[in-house]
Amino acid sequence: MARISSYQRDLEVQDQDAWIGTEASKRLTRNFTAEAVAEYLNIKGKISISAQMIFKFEVSNPTTGDFTGVVDGTPFSNITTLDVSIKDKSDQNVVEFVDYLIGKQILINEQNAISSFGHYKILTYTSPGSFTNSYTLTLLYLGGNGTISDSIYYDIAAFSLPGAISTEVIPFNNVTIVTVNHTGDLGTFPSVTVVNPNNIVVFGEVEYITTTQLTITFSSATTGNVYLN
Repeated sequence: MARISSYQRDLEVQDQDAWIGTEASKRLTRNFTAEAVAEYLNIKGKISISAQMIFKFEVSNPTTGDFTGVVDGTPFSNITTLDVSIKDKSDQNVVEFVDYLIGKQILINEQNAISSFGHYKILTYTSPGSFTNSYTLTLLYLGGNGTISDSIYYDIAAFSLPGAISTEVIPFNNVTIVTVNHTGDLGTFPSVTVVNPNNIVVFGEVEYITTTQLTITFSSATTGNVYLN
């Protein structure tokens, strides 16, 4: 083999450029493309990016490092809940970090497709989820573009735009008392509007319990949405 210094230097790396190396499991010589190496670094989180987690969206049979909860091709704007593994693809346990993000904003973005994304506020994060070692995220959609795709990798990261939340929406179903836990972003005593499924405003008795909690009591069982402004 010629000396390495005798080979022409390539200053522009492309996806299908390749290197010779050793496969770890069988100690066999293999060639690895630049594209494969980049994908490995992305998926395994070998290049650390603060507040970012990596998951694969799987409609069927999700496992460690996956998330699920809607069908393939669902618009990001229609996503209200997702079931997420307690570990991402880099094998990091994310539970305490995501729990810290309740009430805050996240971005779910397709890797290598920056214009395919959903921007949400996390309303709740509860156990268990729909598959082994998973939690359920309840989300409020704030903005985005495109649809979610099966068997594609996504970055999930803490993300905030000033003034992005001007209204908080809390759904409820067939109850006489609604307990609303809010972030306080809208002030200690946010204004409260309740709308039933026919888009008619209904009235109840509002009591502000704490700076981040209030209750609404109705005269009979009611279904609808609470809007805080």
